[in-house]
Amino acid sequence: YEVADAIERGNLGDLRGELGDLLFQVVFHSQLAREQGAFSFDEVAAGICDKMERRHPHVFGDAVIADAASQTVAWEELKRREREAAGQQENVRVGVLSGVPVALPALSRASKLGKRAAQVGFEWPDIQGALDKVREEIDELRIEADHGTDRTAIEAEIGDVLFSVVNVCRYLKVDPERALRGANAKFERRFGYVEDQLRLRGTTPAQSTLEEMDELWEEGKRREFRAAGDGQR
Repeated sequence: YEVADAIERGNLGDLRGELGDLLFQVVFHSQLAREQGAFSFDEVAAGICDKMERRHPHVFGDAVIADAASQTVAWEELKRREREAAGQQENVRVGVLSGVPVALPALSRASKLGKRAAQVGFEWPDIQGALDKVREEIDELRIEADHGTDRTAIEAEIGDVLFSVVNVCRYLKVDPERALRGANAKFERRFGYVEDQLRLRGTTPAQSTLEEMDELWEEGKRREFRAAGDGQR
């Protein structure tokens, strides 16, 4: 995450440091594995080189790929065949959703699961179906929230809402993690404005009413919109 954050901020100094931290982890765990007789760092490096060559036959071989979309299809098909081969070797069942890392951030994993299912036709014909699903899940959440007793059911419905929103992100080609990071930053910025204005009044959020804070929140939003409009002129 730190590497991705440094890339997004365009800070090459931080990126260098974060890549060093990442490399240390690779070297460290490779050394632990070597001491246990499993594999070495050299084997890790050779493995990724082999994988890149295998999955890019249009670059390292004679395959011809028409465009980026065709490359994506070919890439996913190759990975599917690799998963099937690995499953046969280990004598385990391999399905469409097999191999999506459990350790991924939940939003990213939801996006990958939905994408995998969509590749075999388990998908709405247009975005309207995805948006309708969000409304459906919100209605179900509202019912559970109104009852307010079964926390497990409420948690499950919230999960369904989040998963359905991620599907909308896929349709619109929006990275849900990036979108949520942007929303987090916006919330911090706007709440910071509320705090700053209250401080000028000699008070704090804890000493203010919701109505006072909400008025300043909306004022901060209007200032942002005006500033954005001025920047486009």
